Amino acid sequence: MVPSCAEGGVLGVLCATVGAIQATEAVKLITGIGDTLLGRLMVYDALEMTFRTIKVRKDPEGEPITELIDYDNFCGVVSVEAQEAAAGSTITVDELKDMMDAGKDFDLIDVREPNEYEIVSIPGARLIPKDEILSGRALAELPNDKPIVLHCKTGVRSAEVLAAVKAAGFKDAVHVQGGVTSWATRIDKTLPTY
Repeated sequence: MVPSCAEGGVLGVLCATVGAIQATEAVKLITGIGDTLLGRLMVYDALEMTFRTIKVRKDPEGEPITELIDYDNFCGVVSVEAQEAAAGSTITVDELKDMMDAGKDFDLIDVREPNEYEIVSIPGARLIPKDEILSGRALAELPNDKPIVLHCKTGVRSAEVLAAVKAAGFKDAVHVQGGVTSWATRIDKTLPTY
């Protein structure tokens, strides 16, 4: 139950100190001078004002990194396909709550990872992780006879899944804007956020 940076805050000068160290390392790597931190992890304790380094070894079974990652995908930027799928197929947590209160028959699917689901979930949601749906392995678990409501933490992953679900022929699917985070801040404030 450690608070996130958004909840607990960040000590601004800590960021400045680490940023200065990173800039120094970049200059050393570019110029080829000095002793870099390659193969070592620096640990900075701002409260004690101490630095220490830990040697790290390459994972002998790890794959070598040969290119940069897809930054947009890594950071959760919504793809064009997801934006198009979400247009007209997005509901708010208030609308979801109204659907529940009215007793509407729909399948609420949480597309987060199991560890996230254990932290907090919307009542009545069942877990089918995003990758299970995107790979096609879980498409048979989706109902054809009632609407599908998808949600994740904030709405990015569920929008991506929505695009895949609609492409697979599930036209009566929507996703929840703001996801479980919005549910916990607007509908049930007793729930934890992460």
